[in-house]
Amino acid sequence: MLKIKEQLTSAQNAKIKNLIQLQKPRHRRELGLFVIEGRLEIERALAAGYQITSVFFCPEMISPSEVEPSAGLAAEIFSITPELYEKITYRGSTGGVVATARQHKHTLDGLVLKENPLLIVLESVEKPGNLGAILRTADAAGVDAVIVCDPQTDIYNPNVIRSSIGCLFTVPVFTGNTTEVIELLKTNGIAIFCTALTASVPYQTIDFKEPSAIVMGTESTGLSSTWLDHSTQNIIIPMRGMADSLNVSTTAAIVVFEARRQRGFRV
Repeated sequence: MLKIKEQLTSAQNAKIKNLIQLQKPRHRRELGLFVIEGRLEIERALAAGYQITSVFFCPEMISPSEVEPSAGLAAEIFSITPELYEKITYRGSTGGVVATARQHKHTLDGLVLKENPLLIVLESVEKPGNLGAILRTADAAGVDAVIVCDPQTDIYNPNVIRSSIGCLFTVPVFTGNTTEVIELLKTNGIAIFCTALTASVPYQTIDFKEPSAIVMGTESTGLSSTWLDHSTQNIIIPMRGMADSLNVSTTAAIVVFEARRQRGFRV
């Protein structure tokens, strides 16, 4: 049975104030916590070994019995009013439940490479929605890991979790600087395929069956010269219209699923 610690009704409550503060990256970094909205996302975080520290639910939107699987063992449970729920949520339609959880470390020393890895590498990704969409693609395609180089957005941004539908928790994610990531790839014999407009060949002509890293740059300027200088081969998605490029998350989906097609769609 769900054990409710307290019923909260005021936006001046310290717990509510702290929850709202966690929408800011500085506050997330200082406390090592982040916010998860939605029962599916919370349960995916629990399955991935995240520690849920508190759960806030609105009884008018979700029953205590439905909240129980999302609570975890160490979480404090609070019931809140619909007005408070609207105030604390980053987005709508989250099903009446919000949680806080402890962050994991994402340093490269935690990356264990499989025998024939397929990786996505993102340099300085700026938009949390794009990062979340790429994580969703990575989960669907069975990518071994996503590496974020020199990140310009906090991977625990609420919009990353929202747009990934919790796939931040189902895909191994690591962060590092460009130099150390390039060294890791080269040391392990992983081909570097950079999406770029120059000196490129069509992506479908590449052999992705060997250890491969598909590398994409920022939404505004693309990949830095450092990555291009170390590229095994630049690749491009041929365009038939006026546009010369696609959104980075769309590009990731197209190229990654070609790699998965070549490797076979085993389940």
